[in-house]
Amino acid sequence: MKILIFQEPKERVTDGTNGISYAWNSIRASVIVPLLHLAIILCSVMSLMLFIERVYMAIVILYVKVLRKKRYTEYKLEEMKEDLELNKSYPMVLVQIPMYNEKEVYKLSIGAACGLSWPSDSLIVQVLDDSTNEVLRKLVELECLKWTETGVNVKYETRKNRNGYKAGALKEGLEKQYVKDCQFVVIFDADFQPDEDFLWRTIPYLLEKKELGLVQARWKFVNADECLMTRLQEMSLDYHFSVEQEVGSSTCQFFGFNGTAGVWRIQAIEDAGGWKDRTTVEDMDLAVRASLKGWKFVFVGDLGVKNELPSTFKAYRYQQHRWSCGPSNLFRKMTREIILCERVSVWKRLYLIYAFFIVRKIIAHWVTFFFYCIVIPTSVLVPEIQLTKPIAIYIPATITLLNAVCTPRSFHLIVFWILFENVMSLLRAKAAIIGLLEANRVNEWVVTEKHGNTKKQKNNIKTLKKSRSRVGERLHVLELIMGTFMLYCAIYNLIFCQDHFFVYLLLQAGAFFIMGFGYVGTSVPN
Repeated sequence: MKILIFQEPKERVTDGTNGISYAWNSIRASVIVPLLHLAIILCSVMSLMLFIERVYMAIVILYVKVLRKKRYTEYKLEEMKEDLELNKSYPMVLVQIPMYNEKEVYKLSIGAACGLSWPSDSLIVQVLDDSTNEVLRKLVELECLKWTETGVNVKYETRKNRNGYKAGALKEGLEKQYVKDCQFVVIFDADFQPDEDFLWRTIPYLLEKKELGLVQARWKFVNADECLMTRLQEMSLDYHFSVEQEVGSSTCQFFGFNGTAGVWRIQAIEDAGGWKDRTTVEDMDLAVRASLKGWKFVFVGDLGVKNELPSTFKAYRYQQHRWSCGPSNLFRKMTREIILCERVSVWKRLYLIYAFFIVRKIIAHWVTFFFYCIVIPTSVLVPEIQLTKPIAIYIPATITLLNAVCTPRSFHLIVFWILFENVMSLLRAKAAIIGLLEANRVNEWVVTEKHGNTKKQKNNIKTLKKSRSRVGERLHVLELIMGTFMLYCAIYNLIFCQDHFFVYLLLQAGAFFIMGFGYVGTSVPN
């Protein structure tokens, strides 16, 4: 193992007469080198775990695509559609739209939900408005009344508090008396715009197999070309849907519910214990609990629902904190329950604990930050440490290429994606640790800000980019510290080492500085 990770260090002559130099060499030899050796071994093991997981998923995807073995293709969708139309036995469907001060997008989501093709007497659209702006509440209510007058059964619901945030709103929505006759519930966040045939392409799956609890569609981004940051987000999320969700669906019929663009069997929700607000990933929480009860899921990869990516760095940071902190916190809370669950197979429990939680939700963040941003750059300063190319170059490059192939149109942006993801790994690794330790901000919930992808927005995009928020909100101290560290390592490598590693270090330092000063994404007026 040691031979695979380390190369023989190159000898360097040092001047033992210099007191400071002697002290540094002594500390380095007795403390820093052993600690760095240990850190590299631990990070190398985690990197190999991530590499094996990515290669495994790539093999599964090749198998299901070449042999056309995707899980959703096994269903007789057309036959179920014909049976529905012939017998007119349409199940009652509830559509829930939770929202909170969604000024820019509420009309889009309500209009899209009310435009779904399904018999009006078998469809209820429930708008769960937790807005604190009274004027906006009135506007949302008027929009609901407008659609009610056209014959759509729209229910406008508000609460006196925001207890439980989204999970609390969804839970209270399901407790309404008029929901008792509903078999299925569809959930759309406020910026999601489903096509009118969405229900016809999802409900039949649930009717064909009674053990199916969830049908999940993929996301389709309407503002991916808004700025470089949204293009890079698209690359990461395309991999999530095209690979991670597809693999989970095809192998053990489990994956994390994405919180929106999905259809649940209400019985599955009730069987799992309903919505819980104990973490910031209530959607994943419900999916894991339902899976442990024996319910199966299917991911429909060819069904996309339009939605909006966060285009401001502030909104994206809040979202990523929630998405990284919540899963690790849920892992802490549910590990024992998963291990002791005898209702599902040992393979499924192993998949949940090892692949789903440990590798993808924790190790992926830690390797990216601690190994690629801390340990490897630090090794530049310690000549006794010489990493081998497989660990330092080949494995990271393979992982990166496997991710990038899911978005061919953005392949030329792969260098920017690497730099961007490395910077974001600082926030994600920190959030994952907060979740595991249940430290401060573990339950922080900030709704992702949306701006609506309209022609008006596109016309004003230059104005938005020029308008900057307060300097204090834009500065991110930890990113600036990391940028300074990377810059120092780059200069040291340029002066004392005989390789070109300083090129990467300079680029990464620049990325940390740019994002540390907040010059990424778009900005909106205060």
